Amino acid sequence: MRKEYGNKQVYFVGGGIASLAGACYLIRDCEFPGESIHIFEELNVLGGSNDGAGDPEKGYVIRGGRMLNDETYENTWELLMMIPSIDNPNKSVREEIIEFDTAHPTHSNARLVNKNGEVVDVMSMGFDNDDRIALVKLIATPEKKLNKLKISDWFGPHFFETNFWYMWATTFAFQPWHSLSELRRYMIRFMHEFPRIHTLEGVTRTPYNQYDSIILPIEKYLNNYNVDFKMKCTVIDLDFKDSEEITVTKVHYKEEGVEKIIEFNEGDIVIVTNGSMTEGYSLGSMTKAPTINGKGASWNLWDKISKKKPGLGNPSLFDDYIDGSKWESFTVTCHDSKFFDLMEKFSHNKAGTGALVTFKDSSWLMSIVLAYQPHFRNQPDDVKVFWGYGLRPDNIGDYVKKKMSECTGEEILIELLHHLKFEEDMDDIIKSANCIPCMMPFITAQFMPRSIGNRPQVIPKGSTNLAFIGQFCEITDDVVFTEEYSVRSARIAVYKLFGVNKSVEPVKQYQYDVRTLFKSFVTLFR
Repeated sequence: MRKEYGNKQVYFVGGGIASLAGACYLIRDCEFPGESIHIFEELNVLGGSNDGAGDPEKGYVIRGGRMLNDETYENTWELLMMIPSIDNPNKSVREEIIEFDTAHPTHSNARLVNKNGEVVDVMSMGFDNDDRIALVKLIATPEKKLNKLKISDWFGPHFFETNFWYMWATTFAFQPWHSLSELRRYMIRFMHEFPRIHTLEGVTRTPYNQYDSIILPIEKYLNNYNVDFKMKCTVIDLDFKDSEEITVTKVHYKEEGVEKIIEFNEGDIVIVTNGSMTEGYSLGSMTKAPTINGKGASWNLWDKISKKKPGLGNPSLFDDYIDGSKWESFTVTCHDSKFFDLMEKFSHNKAGTGALVTFKDSSWLMSIVLAYQPHFRNQPDDVKVFWGYGLRPDNIGDYVKKKMSECTGEEILIELLHHLKFEEDMDDIIKSANCIPCMMPFITAQFMPRSIGNRPQVIPKGSTNLAFIGQFCEITDDVVFTEEYSVRSARIAVYKLFGVNKSVEPVKQYQYDVRTLFKSFVTLFR
């Protein structure tokens, strides 16, 4: 096949899961030579938002934890079936995840906790008739009629005090000012999760964090095919042919501070991850709060090229509203098991089941997740790691009278331990812990209110050699803030650009499944 492609080159901008998936599809389904695939990544590590790093001494960090789903990750699972496990090459990563998740299923017995430190009975969603009518009406309304509407434009105040909202919002990171269109897509795409949102039984967990469990195996697979990873290289601009078509002629990038140019030959292709959820992030420490940074290379590139050609989207709707898209996470490294032991007793969740616990009355709207241990490949047996986040980082704490965004890791831990009523053990826990906060200014930028056309199509109209992948392109019916959206976009891009006569796994339409509809209807009145 090399002769057929001649000197054709494919350039991916960004080293996240979308680009890695795209490279896999090129190799498997197009028989494209790996050495002619080039992935530009401005950091010194691949994976994009699928991160996981650190050690027991300095502390571990995961900016976020992806919750996978068996029923809706159609293309992700198909991709991971082709990737061999690092620990057992005779198994695929998909098989490895199934085996792990079957042995360690998620089941939350303490999904919501109130201000008294008591577990809330969440069997009832807490809806009144107005909430029910609004939900049903939303699902029945075509998306084109919801342009730029916020969730709070549709639902009354009572809706945002229901058990459902606290659980749904903290599972998927929705805010009242986020896009109503995206909430509608989520309600349809995850309709099968609605009846079990109180236990999160539908969450599929990976053996380790997603970097160790997913990114490293894919990177190893691509290395075996000699894919060219251009690390610490930042793409800063694209040049276009002066015509009505969208044809990229040059890629401008920086490598070690030196600007360089790649001149395109006929047939060369560029596939861009436009925008980034975790760009501009900042880490704090036990004694220092993180800072709030602004746009970086990914947003700047999209801003720049969107002004050159029509149909390349409107990034300002997503990247100019940091106050609406930011929240803060934190990773805690514990050098003994005291906190995990207390949480197991408190929540009645077996330690490490990955069950989400949300403090519904917390002014920071704080949640934590205790994953199965070890959560990192290099994690010692006597070290435990858990992750948490606050969706309202600009609010004053209930116990630490500061904004979460201004708090050190120690202060965030103090606030958490007070909500759990673990005051008696607070000093011991803090003494053995390292809490590293992480501010992410664009983490929910993809949820900002938008209209149809504000995100570019995977293959923009008139494009001859440019595609967009990741969380800020447009895929009908699918939901952003998921691994599946990135993988699906990459598969669509490769198949369309290369004319692959093979189907992309379709989005399952649960709104037409009678059993799912019946269970959801019953849940509305629970």
